[in-house]
Amino acid sequence: MKIGEASAASGVSQRMIRHYEKIGLVPPAARRDSGYRDYDARDVNTLRFIRNARDLGFPIEEIGKLIALWHDRGRASAEVKALALGRAAELKRKAEALEAMRRSLEHLAATCHGDDRPDCPILGGLAGETP
Repeated sequence: MKIGEASAASGVSQRMIRHYEKIGLVPPAARRDSGYRDYDARDVNTLRFIRNARDLGFPIEEIGKLIALWHDRGRASAEVKALALGRAAELKRKAEALEAMRRSLEHLAATCHGDDRPDCPILGGLAGETP
């Protein structure tokens, strides 16, 4: 199938498919006599794998490791589990940081009158001013 068909079947944009080939995350697709890329079911499965891993927050480097582990039928699942738990811990850290930012913004908004006066504790807080 051509790149457009592989894109539709995998849910990965054509631009990202080309990018993944360029950085070596997936091997370059075979080429037809016409020069068009030619993808098969295995290529589409790999692209879906990448899309799912990206959706779970894995960075490209870790996705490369996961693909290698996926293709290695003699692997131990412990390494895969360690990668998943590491990513989960990183997502938890980011979620806690986002929650702290949300609380800070809500606090700043609660101190603002939100009227016609020019003084604004939100802007002052962003500028590092203390009340």
